[in-house]
Order: sequence, then C-alpha cells, then structure tokens
Amino acid sequence: MAEFENLPKGWAIAKLGELVITEKGKKPKRISKDKTKECSIPYVNIKAFEKNIIDEYTDGLGCVLCEDDDFLMVWDGSRSGYVGKAIKGALGSTLVRIKLPLMNQDYVYYFLQSKFIEINTRAKGVGIPHVDPNLLWNYDFHIAPLPEQTRILAKLEQLLTDLDKGIEYLETTKQQLKVYRESVLKWAFEGKLTNKNLKQSEMTTGWTKTTLGEIVKKVSVKALPTEMPEARFIGMDCIESNAMKPYMTYQFNQFKSAGNSFKVNHVLYGRMRPYLNKVYKAEFDGVCSGEFIIMECLDNFNPELLKYILHQRDFVRFANQKTSGDRPRVSFEELEEYPIFKCSPTEQNLIVQEIESRLSVCDKIEETIESSLQQAEALRLSIIKKAFEGKLVPQDRNDEPAEKLLQQLRIENYELRKKKK
Repeated sequence: MAEFENLPKGWAIAKLGELVITEKGKKPKRISKDKTKECSIPYVNIKAFEKNIIDEYTDGLGCVLCEDDDFLMVWDGSRSGYVGKAIKGALGSTLVRIKLPLMNQDYVYYFLQSKFIEINTRAKGVGIPHVDPNLLWNYDFHIAPLPEQTRILAKLEQLLTDLDKGIEYLETTKQQLKVYRESVLKWAFEGKLTNKNLKQSEMTTGWTKTTLGEIVKKVSVKALPTEMPEARFIGMDCIESNAMKPYMTYQFNQFKSAGNSFKVNHVLYGRMRPYLNKVYKAEFDGVCSGEFIIMECLDNFNPELLKYILHQRDFVRFANQKTSGDRPRVSFEELEEYPIFKCSPTEQNLIVQEIESRLSVCDKIEETIESSLQQAEALRLSIIKKAFEGKLVPQDRNDEPAEKLLQQLRIENYELRKKKK
C-alpha cells in the first residue's frame, strides 16, 4: 500500500469503517419543550447539534443515548457527513452516534472534520446538494502512536489558533467596510461628498426637498414570452441580497406567464421582502418578474443616483416599515412619499462619481479579503493534512508503535459490537 509506505515508522493504518462503532438516532415518542421530572434528558436534534442549543427534552425510552466523548454525524440533508463533538442526550433520527475508543478524541475529531470537508466537495443533487455520509467510512485512518497524537494536537491547535486570529481580523475588516459603505451613501445624500465644508444639520445650497414620487414614475408594460422570446429575464432569484446587479438571467421563452418589460436606465426594485435590498439599474432592455417595481426617472434625474438612493439603509428601513406578514411586499404608492433632496444634474453626476470612486475601492479590498479567506481555508486543510501524514511534528523512536494500539482497538471494537447484538 503506497499510502502506508509514505507514513512515518511506527504509524498504523486501517479503514475508518472497520474501527468506528456507529448507531443511528431515533425520534423520541415523547418530547417536551420544558425540562420536567419525566422528561429530563436533552433531545439532541439537528438544531441542537449545529447551534449547541437544547430547547427540547425527552424521557429517553427507546432512544439512542450519546455521551460527551462520542462524536455525532449528520445523516440526512445538505449537511450530511458533517461530524462534530457530541452533546450528551438522546439522538434525533437525522444524527448518528460515532464511537472510537482508546484514541485521543481530539485527534479523531480533526481527522473526521477534515474528511467531511473533502467529501462535501462531492455534493450532488438539484437545489440543496447532498453527500453520501458512507463515503467517510472508506477513508484510511492514519494512526500515530498515542504520545505523538498529543504532540500533533499541541502543534495543530497552535497553528490553527494563529490562523483563526488572522481570519477574525479579515472578518472584522469586512464588517468595517460594510459600515463604511453605508456611511458613504449617507454622506452622499446629506451633501457632504460634494460640499466638503458643510456644517452639521446645514442645508446644502441649491438643494430642494421633494419625494420619490415626484422624481420617478412607475412603468408597467406587460410582455408575453411569445412576443419577446429572446429577451433576457430577471427573476427575484437572479439578484442576491444587498446586490445591485443580477448574477444570472434567464431567457424569457423558458417561461409561460407574462412579465414586465423594462428599458436601459430603468431602475428595478424588489418589492417582496424589501429587507433583502434588491436594486438594479438596467444596462439592457429586458423583462422582469412582477415582484419588481420598475421606475423611470423624470426631469433628467440621474438613474444611477436613484439606484443608490433605493439601496441606502434609510430607504430599506422606510420600505420595511410599510410591510407585514409572512411574505411582506411594498407597493409603489407606499414608496412615493419617501423624502429626497434634489440637486442640479451636474451635482448629481458628481455625487455618483464620488460614490462609485469610494465603493470601487471597497470592492477591491473585499476581493482581496475574500481571496485571503479562501487561502486561509486551503491552508487549514493543508495543515491538517500534514498532521495526518506525520509531517507536523518530529517522531520519537521511544514511542510505542501504533500497530499495538490498532490491535487493542480492534479487540475493543469486537467486544463493543458483541454487546450491541
């Protein structure tokens, strides 16, 4: 076996499925929202496992119980194959209890985590991709001598702690950029980007107070797929939350029902769940879902500026206050009263230039951050891979060979399997 030949002397190797003891959970017949004398055992469902929140209890009858030193694996759903440390309690039907005795449990944990990430790249299916958790058992488990497992973990946790600090810094910077973006738009509509010496609460010279309904009109022109078969179609799913551009479009002839046609420079606003903040200034003629309000600017008002007005946080809050229910929607008539300060076309252009200049810098920084985060995850996998190849810490010839540990593990597993029967 070439893989075994590459391992350090004193290590052992075996299929993971040969070594682990597994038991699939069952949904309890009796579940209580409150902890009572009869129902005092935590019910570990998928929510409890992934978020570490226990909010249901059971009596434990007919249940699979797990201990603190077990591992749990998600058996079904988009997170199938995910493994984590156990929460003591009764297992739900989407979880599997995993036991691997005699080993350093943190050593096992890191191995299982790394393999979940690997098999998750093979996810298949339409909609929410699924993976086959049985893939996990086919992996060769690299077993270091017990003392070396301890040394590996010390080094591994040191390196991963340093890596996590770097990731935390990058995530903090992302949040700071988000705040800065919102500040740029706020300053723009207070006149501070084009009037540097403007004092607090002072009205900008040449600006007039108006409303959204006075600078735009609603456009509603129905179109059928048979009339515009080659047209590009934008649905609500084509624009991500807080985005100002579709990441995809459909061809209109893929649909049977009518849509609303729009022209270049029309501004599309997602009226359903306005907190998602979906805005797009059209760069082509096309058709969109009825869930978009199409606006056309009046009196030479700059459509690029309108896009940013609708995108800013104050407008999102305004629109949200107009909605209610499970599928909240806002109408154009409810948005018409939104207050706006109007300035000359020349200043509108300058404001747009200032916004785009500053936001483009944010975009470049965010691209660098995202690239660094991807590199950090690749580095994490590389560190863990080296750990299980024996390349993270030096070996000690005085350590008892792992082959003896493997023999003991097989004996222990044999006894545990007999008890299960």
